[in-house]
Amino acid sequence: MIDTEHAGTNQRAKKSSRAVNLGLIANILLAGLKTTIGVIGHSPALLADGVNSTSDVAYYIVVAVFMRMSQKPADREHPFGHSQLESIAALTVGSFVITTAIAIFWDAISSVYDQVTGQIVSSGAAPIALWVALFTVILKIVLTIYTQRLGRQTTNPAVAALAYDHRNDVFSASAATIGILLGRLGYPWVDPLAGALVALVILRTGIGILRESATELMDAVPGESLDEDVRSILTDFPEVRRVEDIRAHRFGPYLVINLTIGVDGAMSVSQGDRVATKVEQALYRKIDFLRFVHVHFHPAEN
Repeated sequence: MIDTEHAGTNQRAKKSSRAVNLGLIANILLAGLKTTIGVIGHSPALLADGVNSTSDVAYYIVVAVFMRMSQKPADREHPFGHSQLESIAALTVGSFVITTAIAIFWDAISSVYDQVTGQIVSSGAAPIALWVALFTVILKIVLTIYTQRLGRQTTNPAVAALAYDHRNDVFSASAATIGILLGRLGYPWVDPLAGALVALVILRTGIGILRESATELMDAVPGESLDEDVRSILTDFPEVRRVEDIRAHRFGPYLVINLTIGVDGAMSVSQGDRVATKVEQALYRKIDFLRFVHVHFHPAEN
C-alpha cells in the first residue's frame, strides 16, 4: 500500500508540475509577443494584456517554487508532510489575480475618461494586433480545458487556481479582441470599457480562489459526503455494531480520519485489533487521498 501511495503521489506531482510548466512557457511567449505587438501595432488593449501576461509569468514562478517545496517528505516538525504549501500557492495566485484586476480596472476607467473628454484620440490598432489577440484567445481556451482536467485529476488547489487564471485570460483577451476590432471601426472607447467589465469578472474569480484556499488552510472539516462514505464502507463489516464518532480534517489535498467504532464486548483485544485493521485497509482502498486513518474500538453499548 505504501508503494501504491508513493506511485500515486509521484504521478500527481508530475501532472501538477506539467500544468505549471506549460502555463509558464505559454505566458512567457504571450508576454513577449503581446507587449511587442502592442507597442508596434499601437494597441493599448493588447499592450495591457501583455502586461497581464508578464505578471502571470511572475506568479507562475512563485507557484513553481511552492509546488516543489510541497513535495518535501514529512519530518519531525511537519509529520503530515508539506502539502499545505499548495494552498499557500493558490493563495498567492488569488492575490495576484485580484491585484491585476484592480490595476486593469483603474487603467480602463482612466482610458475611457480620457477618450470621452478628448484628451486622447485613437485611430485604431494595426491588423496584426487583432490577429495576436485572437491567437491568445484560442491558446488560452486550450490551456483552460487542459489545466482544468489536470486540476480535477490531482485535486491540487494551485492547479485549479491556474485553470481559473487561464479562463480569466480568455476573457481579457476576448475584450482586447473586441476593443481592437471596434477601435478599427471607429469606436475606440469600447476597448477600455470592455476591459473594465472583464476586470470585475477577474476580481470575482480572485476572491473565489482566496476563499477556497483559505478554507483549506483553516483546516475546515470535510462535508457530510465523507461521513456518508465512511458509514457506507462500514456496512460491509458486521463486526462493527455501531459508529461512535467520525472526525476528519484536511491537510492540503489529503485527509486524516479518526474513527471510533463499537464492537462486541466479548471480543478479545486481538480480535478487536483485527477488525480495526480491516476497517483501516478498506478506508485506504476506497477513499481517495486518505493519508492517515486511526481506528479506536471499544465495547458497544446495548
